Amino acid sequence: MVEGAKAASDSAATGGQAGERRPGAGGRGKRGGAARSSLLMALGTMASRATGLVRQVLQAAALGTGLLASTYNTANTVPTSLYTLFIGGALNAVLVPQLVRARATEADGGRAYEQRLVTLVVCVLAVGTVLAVWAAPQIVGLYMRDTADGHEAFELTVVFARFLLPQIFFYGLFGILGQVLNARERFGAMMWTPVLNNVVLIGMFAAYLGLMTVPDRVADITATQVRLLGWGTTAGIALQALALIPFVRAAGFRFRPRFDWRGAGLGKSVHAAKWTLLFVLVNQVALTVVTNFANAADQELPDAGAGYSAYMYAQTIWMLPQSIVTVSLVTALLPRMSRAAAEGRIPELRADLSRALRVTGVVVVPAGFLFLALGPRISALLFAHGAADAATAQPLGQMLQAFGLGLIPFSAQYLLLRGFYAFGDTRTPFFMATWIAAVNIALVSCCHLLLPARWAVTGMAGAYTVSYLAGLVITARRLRGRLGGRLDDGEVRRTYTKLVCAAALAAAPGWGAARACAASLGDGTFPTALGLAAGTAVMAAAYLALSRVMRIDEVRGLALRR
Repeated sequence: MVEGAKAASDSAATGGQAGERRPGAGGRGKRGGAARSSLLMALGTMASRATGLVRQVLQAAALGTGLLASTYNTANTVPTSLYTLFIGGALNAVLVPQLVRARATEADGGRAYEQRLVTLVVCVLAVGTVLAVWAAPQIVGLYMRDTADGHEAFELTVVFARFLLPQIFFYGLFGILGQVLNARERFGAMMWTPVLNNVVLIGMFAAYLGLMTVPDRVADITATQVRLLGWGTTAGIALQALALIPFVRAAGFRFRPRFDWRGAGLGKSVHAAKWTLLFVLVNQVALTVVTNFANAADQELPDAGAGYSAYMYAQTIWMLPQSIVTVSLVTALLPRMSRAAAEGRIPELRADLSRALRVTGVVVVPAGFLFLALGPRISALLFAHGAADAATAQPLGQMLQAFGLGLIPFSAQYLLLRGFYAFGDTRTPFFMATWIAAVNIALVSCCHLLLPARWAVTGMAGAYTVSYLAGLVITARRLRGRLGGRLDDGEVRRTYTKLVCAAALAAAPGWGAARACAASLGDGTFPTALGLAAGTAVMAAAYLALSRVMRIDEVRGLALRR
């Protein structure tokens, strides 16, 4: 399936002079290749997310959703955040277009450019990782307050961080090798290898649960348990990264360290990455504020499950539809959209964005309403086990409800930003991120100051939704100016209006079915699972029926088409 997409890419790259290629020629083959690549990536992402969900359920059973869990989760957030800040944002948004252009324009097919780029990235990551491990206490201090009452939790977080910060290097290795594959339109491996990481973590948490006494307080965790969690988590990321090496070799990439960076064309990438790094910095500032405030709630109510870990678990569940559908589709389309922008084929770029919005909306819109209607039941089924129970899982479910409808603007804004990236414009996304972060920080600060600790983080989840709605409005207006007009003749607006109506109307009977099951069967894992299944099935059936009545064509075809 990947070969079809690669062939389309190679055809575009070697198609001769611009005048020899009629716009739209070969479009059907390209769309078919993108559809097949998206399907392959969606399957890989589904496998990754499914095993990730199992891992997260075991993690919550082992550590709970309170302060103890937040020490581990905060420490595990640090390497991801620093990797993204160091170079991850540039890898994801800037370097694919640059690699595609190098492969299309340079005499050696961009091989020397790739080798220089990989060498530079590895060097930056190595230095950054060493510095981060050295500065672990100062870094953790940004995410968690070191107070007299919370000093023990702070110290445990620092210990976890020292074990977990080497992940920065392996995240970066995974990222750069994955982008080398993406530039060749070999998308599958990057979506499938995270399954290996999840398998390692599933085994680690199973061992933690099965071989040791599970603590429920920070003071009770042992050095052996900390080492198991720390080294096991880092080993999973390392395996995920190293597993890509055979795939990049099979794709024709041979790494040879090259330090002749000056005058080699990397300056353009660095200049383009400047705005992306600022974009990432803004997002990380917002994340740091939210993490700090959510950890403060955990420190005030250490056993309530109403702080950072609950927020993180809820956000992870909420992101599943985005990860499976939107990210897979965009990863397949970005190289093609970059070529269309470079060749001045703006109508094709507009058509790709419009089609992507409509296709992803078919899944994203009802998923948002599903979380709104059934969030507490989802959290009870997944997280009311082991060190957590129904009472500590309830705030998590309410956070999932607060996130719920925010999935719609979040996914749409993510797609629209790729329109700017296709032009190599990273400056505008920075200003969009600044606006979103400013709104989010203002709202979460109000939640932290004005709401009781039990509800403060739930309010922060709602603030995330509002901030992305505000960001979507501005992003759409700016992109319209860049594209020289609307994406289409109103088709996106009409489709989303119908999707929202269908999903909203379907959510009500779904909620009623789940509530009826709870009333008749009572509490417990099996009744909760049965009620959730009944509610989801009723909502899905109603959504499909209403979509048919409303004549929403996209519901009947989830593949790219003309």
